[in-house]
Amino acid sequence: MAALAESLAVMLDAGLTPRAAWNAAADHGVHPVAVAVRAALERKTESCSTALARAATTDDLRSIAAVWSVAEVAGAPLGHALRTIAETLRDAAEADRDAGVALSGPRATARLVSWLPAGGVLMAAALGADLAGTAASPAGAVALVGGALLMVAGRWWMRSLVRRATARRPQPGLAEELIAIALQGGLSAEAAIRLAGDAAGGCGLAPPDDGGARATVQLAGAAGVPAVELLTASARQRRRSARSEARSAAAALGVRLMVPLGLCVLPSFVLLAVAPLLLSLLSSTAEGWT
Repeated sequence: MAALAESLAVMLDAGLTPRAAWNAAADHGVHPVAVAVRAALERKTESCSTALARAATTDDLRSIAAVWSVAEVAGAPLGHALRTIAETLRDAAEADRDAGVALSGPRATARLVSWLPAGGVLMAAALGADLAGTAASPAGAVALVGGALLMVAGRWWMRSLVRRATARRPQPGLAEELIAIALQGGLSAEAAIRLAGDAAGGCGLAPPDDGGARATVQLAGAAGVPAVELLTASARQRRRSARSEARSAAAALGVRLMVPLGLCVLPSFVLLAVAPLLLSLLSSTAEGWT
């Protein structure tokens, strides 16, 4: 996505019209979405941002469409706007890679440990436990059913923890970047904030949290400094904070996985592997005494 945005920025800065830039991107295979955008532009007389929003299937593409829409409406330099969103997308991708590397260990541990009770059943059978006989007794049936339920609960619990830790958040700093682009086009602060929200919603993105951006704009007005530079700095800081939070979430996941391990997986292993062995041993001992 970042490479697509930068390629379009280079072509626009070189003097190509937006439609010509999309045609060139489609002809030379810069990205498959360029073909869909060109087809939308050929079918209907609509703007490039609207065509891109129609063709977008990911939030990254919707972010590019939102930036394009803001630049179109505000009259801001489109090439600079695309380079800005390219930097944002690259930072987000690097944060995702960092989080993926940090989460690889806990994720592998969750997969391995969740199958521990099932492996315990095979171990018990290999050691000679009479699983059929155990299941026929009331105590054995309770142990096997309880163990199976705990195993399912533990797998669901660990999967939900991993899914929550790996869920991708909205683009950090996108609101600040959109407002900064609108301000570069000459809009007032309130109009820029309103345009940023409308563009994000019109492109299918969740409404951006502009609370921090509003505070930054107010600070710039009170201090008499350019709001664009403060917004850009704030967006970079938000992306750095998001990367740090992703690393922290990955580190915390390894600790959180210990809770379902202790409450569900290990008791399930005891019920499915140890209990059948003990019951089989007690049953054989009782038969020997009789």
